[in-house]
Amino acid sequence: MLRNPTAGIPTVARASLPFSPAAARRTAAGFAAALLGVSLVGSFAPTAHAQGAKTTLVVAAPRTPESLDQEYPPTEAGHEVRRNVNERLLAYAQKKGDDGVLYEDFTTITGALAESYELSPDKTSITFKLRKGVKSYRGNELNADTVMWSFERGWNMKSNFHWYMTQIFKIQDPKAAFTKIDDYTVKVTIPNPSPLLDRIWINSDLGILDATEVKKHLTSDDPWAGRWLSTNTASFGPYQITKYAPGQEVVYEANTNYWRGPAKLTKVILREMPTSANRVAALQAGSVDVAEYLLPRELALLEKMPGVTVHKVFGNYIHRVELNNAKPPFDNVKVRQAMNYLVPREEILKSVYFNTARFTKSPISEIYPAFTDEYFFFKNDPAKAKALLAEAGMPEGFKTQLAYRTGDQIEEEIAVILKSAFAKAGVEVELLKMPASTLVERYTKGEVPMYFFRDMAIVPDAAYVANLWLNSASAINYSKFKSEEVDQKINAGLTSTDEAQRVADMKRVQQLTMESAPWVFLMNPGYQLATRSNVKGYSWYTPNGNAFYDMYKD
Repeated sequence: MLRNPTAGIPTVARASLPFSPAAARRTAAGFAAALLGVSLVGSFAPTAHAQGAKTTLVVAAPRTPESLDQEYPPTEAGHEVRRNVNERLLAYAQKKGDDGVLYEDFTTITGALAESYELSPDKTSITFKLRKGVKSYRGNELNADTVMWSFERGWNMKSNFHWYMTQIFKIQDPKAAFTKIDDYTVKVTIPNPSPLLDRIWINSDLGILDATEVKKHLTSDDPWAGRWLSTNTASFGPYQITKYAPGQEVVYEANTNYWRGPAKLTKVILREMPTSANRVAALQAGSVDVAEYLLPRELALLEKMPGVTVHKVFGNYIHRVELNNAKPPFDNVKVRQAMNYLVPREEILKSVYFNTARFTKSPISEIYPAFTDEYFFFKNDPAKAKALLAEAGMPEGFKTQLAYRTGDQIEEEIAVILKSAFAKAGVEVELLKMPASTLVERYTKGEVPMYFFRDMAIVPDAAYVANLWLNSASAINYSKFKSEEVDQKINAGLTSTDEAQRVADMKRVQQLTMESAPWVFLMNPGYQLATRSNVKGYSWYTPNGNAFYDMYKD
């Protein structure tokens, strides 16, 4: 969402390699199968339809998005939809890194749907001047009424948009906050100053909807078209989704009216392929152009294979096990600390991540300002963990459950390691494998005591990150962590324009959080992507995932 969640299909695209004959395809597929231990008999039969066509991209992903509505709780699959479909008012400029990757330049904000914007000197209002002539995929024009209706829907849905407006900007009265000045000018006024008043509007959770189209699908029992938008898209971004088959595939088609110009890739076909090894084999066989969320050991193999490129960015992910702080036994801080002392981080780093990840040593992403790791004191110490459990009144340990997503092999591997490690202090763990949508539903309702959570905070600001995950009033503080001092300092950081004080407050928040151990801190796995070598334009944005508009094929 806010990011994010955090911190993840069985049909494979049938197509031919752009650079080799059928015999080479069979050899490549067989080589991948031999390395990865998968059977490819009949799995990736190419057809005369060449996926090598320069205007079509085929993507193998672990799962399709659970919903297309930007008000749905954010997940990795959902973030990718939002990045490609829902255009925002503002954006960061892009810059090319030394590695050749396009990154967001956090120092420069540019217009997107808003041609320009103006902040009031006291940072209590922002005025957007909309671009004229911007059209959606369906040809409907952007204007102030469209923006105002998007704001109204977001507010009344009481989900992501509402969270930003109330938790970040402290808005209570939407009529006072959102004002149409003229047909192409909209003003947002907030009750307190905010150092984030411009940056928030870059988030892909705040896309502007094609109100003309969405209004066609309103009903008396669904006045904001929640059902329709869960399976359809209507915005002003570079793509529109024209086919949504959950569990199978999603088809994007380029918006020929896009204000920046039509995308080079006119169609993107995302196919659900839950097994990572199958995504690898499909990529090597040339049946797909892109394979998302592969295992580190698979990426290491692919780096050595001809015709494949592996892209790596350290990024802003935080992968953790969240604990339900509101229910026993994890309402006891000593128990939560004990769990952290039982984690064999070095083993996980070597055996699961092949030394490509980094330890998570703070709730704040280490690439963001105000990060500090000086309060990370956990190490693998079962004796210390046993002592803490004894102090908590559980010298013999306890029974609990740990949930993870079906098809996420990294989480499954870590879960097996943690089950064994926790047992050393008498903590008996039942592993629960669930479909991603089921897991999201259950942890949002507080129904599982421990669960994996891989997320990233979209805005590069420590107060924003802390508010997202640690403020007791946050909609995605699923662990139910609560500290009055943390809440106070986060809220101050969201309204203060004294940057030195904000940094000091955020370091104190990190200290209190690490001492309270609301999560089992694991790794920052980075973001990696494997593509055919003819796929160019790889870029990285804070929500991670692919930005198809930047990509093209040689």
